[in-house]
Amino acid sequence: MKRARHDRGAPSGSSVGLAARQIALEILMAVEHSRSYADAMLGTRVPALPPPDRRLTTRLVLGTIAWRARLDYELERFCGRDLAGIQPEALTIMRMGLLQIRFLDRIAPHAAVSTSVELAKRSHQARVAAGFVNAVMRRATREKVALPARSDDEVLWLGIAYSHPCWMVERFIDWFGQDAAERLMAANNEAAPNVVRLNLARASREQIVRRLQADGMEVEAVSRLPETATLKGAARFDSPAYRGGLFQAQSEASQLVARLLAPPGGAAVADCAAAPGGKAAHLAELVGRDGHVTAVDTNFGGLKNALRLCRHLGHRNVQFVQADTSLPLPLAGRFDCVLLDAPCTGLGTLREHPELRWRVGPNDPARMAVLQSRMLTNAAALVKPGGALVYSVCSLAPEEGQDVVRAFLDAHEAFHLDSHAANRDAFKGLLDTQGMLRTRPDLGGLDGFFAARLVRSA
Repeated sequence: MKRARHDRGAPSGSSVGLAARQIALEILMAVEHSRSYADAMLGTRVPALPPPDRRLTTRLVLGTIAWRARLDYELERFCGRDLAGIQPEALTIMRMGLLQIRFLDRIAPHAAVSTSVELAKRSHQARVAAGFVNAVMRRATREKVALPARSDDEVLWLGIAYSHPCWMVERFIDWFGQDAAERLMAANNEAAPNVVRLNLARASREQIVRRLQADGMEVEAVSRLPETATLKGAARFDSPAYRGGLFQAQSEASQLVARLLAPPGGAAVADCAAAPGGKAAHLAELVGRDGHVTAVDTNFGGLKNALRLCRHLGHRNVQFVQADTSLPLPLAGRFDCVLLDAPCTGLGTLREHPELRWRVGPNDPARMAVLQSRMLTNAAALVKPGGALVYSVCSLAPEEGQDVVRAFLDAHEAFHLDSHAANRDAFKGLLDTQGMLRTRPDLGGLDGFFAARLVRSA
């Protein structure tokens, strides 16, 4: 069995890392029962921990959620009962323990067992199950459960082997073919690269890279874009470089979306689903001080976060408007460029948001497409004659991407696809013959995004 890459730097001792495991357990319980998001909770709980515990907590949380189907398949056989009848916190502790035994090479099995039992003893809810946890974890160190025969049910085998719901396995096969679907699911279980956007409004790339290095961060890879940096190891958000507004966390695919819009310096730009503000800040940098960005979102809290981010990065050319893009907006024909990064299922971001694979259902892409189509129509009304509009989603579902765009073009003759974007070096190999952007984790390590650049006739 191939082990995941979630274990780099994780401590192996039973006493070392117990605090990290306790926090991981609390986050996992919140994600499971309150529909919180793991990355958001990690962002608030992890920074206070020392680096080894920080890494361990992150790997335990994301790995336990991502590998849940695989872990539960074994645990059902070790427990000899339906997992629905097991006390929820005890079940989560056993999932964490089995993850360490099966997937985290640098954690000794006896440490995984002892810390799992200790967590159960410390838990008010799971304390009575501590003996049961001990027996199951010890059995897991001695035995392994074979997967069902692949030849009997290919979809079931893939679903368990790569820990994805079977409906999602079937869709991936329909969309990409079986071999590519298997590569995609394997990539979804890998750690996403640590990518940041450099704030070139404050300094040059070379100057910021030197500041990152001085703060203990190493740039690992050269990107397509001058503002994109992939770090070797996690970004340090307690560093002078971050406090000075020299960078923000933002995936490379997300940065490509703003670049696809390609607003000229001095342009008036609208970001129609702006929260939490990453793309609005990027656009503010691209248009420069003579340009202007109007950040629109229906979520007031999200707009406040976007405002804080833009101020932190020093972008004063952004206006914030609370409005619902699913309804017509009173801003018709005012903007040179408009971005709609629409709400979606997030099926392209399962590395960062593994809980989505268990929350999204088979009917959700079509359901989201109804909202997305309405928002695209309203966003298009903001574009001046001769202006540009980019529609994007972080989803792999055709219903949310190309189908929405084609239906829009059929109903709006004033707009056409801008296929000339294919000539830009930054997008080489990422655009189809019509100029639509498509990225996937198994193709170059980028998050799964769809984007299309549309131009309104002059």
